[in-house]
Amino acid sequence: MTTVPSLWRLAPVRPRLGENEVHVWRADLDQPPATLQALFAILTEDERSRSARFCFARDAERFVVARGLLRTILGLYLQEQPARLRFRYNAFGKPELSTPADRQSLRFNISHSQNQALFALSSEWEIGVDIEYVREVFDMRELADCVFSPYEVSALRVLPAYEQTQAFFNCWTRKEAYVKARGEGFSFPLDCFDVSLAPGEPAVLLSHRQDPREMQRWSLCDLSSDSSYASALVVESQYWRIQCWDWNNRLA
Repeated sequence: MTTVPSLWRLAPVRPRLGENEVHVWRADLDQPPATLQALFAILTEDERSRSARFCFARDAERFVVARGLLRTILGLYLQEQPARLRFRYNAFGKPELSTPADRQSLRFNISHSQNQALFALSSEWEIGVDIEYVREVFDMRELADCVFSPYEVSALRVLPAYEQTQAFFNCWTRKEAYVKARGEGFSFPLDCFDVSLAPGEPAVLLSHRQDPREMQRWSLCDLSSDSSYASALVVESQYWRIQCWDWNNRLA
């Protein structure tokens, strides 16, 4: 089982993925105007148009920061100007770099919620990451019945009431990270596999009814650093090391 360091480290100026490594960056999406302007400048016209479609300015600004930081971080690894990077999407919307050489050398995934974003990178394996702001969900039990497996629903309901919200988001992020790593999104049936969810328990793919071999193919990792957010990483390997970088405290 891979565990996350207790502290996110200062981000390097020139990051390099070592053998068997996965890197995860976290960033605050509420940035000062100068940073927002600089990140907006490196977006494509399509990305700028997407930002303009948000109803609220704060959501548009957070999209700009998330997309701009994705370009910036990828550019650091590829030694390429962020504005020059181009993406394409598979049939289920998972992004990848459109240049063949870049696709072979770097896989990535991104997730953001409220003002926090996570960026996961690997040079060897498919990966998926998800983060969700933990908040009260009015119809939590009904939603769990719709998207969780029977095992997960039962595991959720036997927990003390004060742990159920955290457990719900633990389950949600682990399942979403898994289907994102597979590249199929929510087209993949969420009730055909089980994940752990109880607060304090390791993140684990417990069973898979479509293909039991998936349990050896993938590993899960809890990335949560405080109770305000639930987050998870899924990697297409059992043998890997993680480096966690904090963009907000990046070395000059």
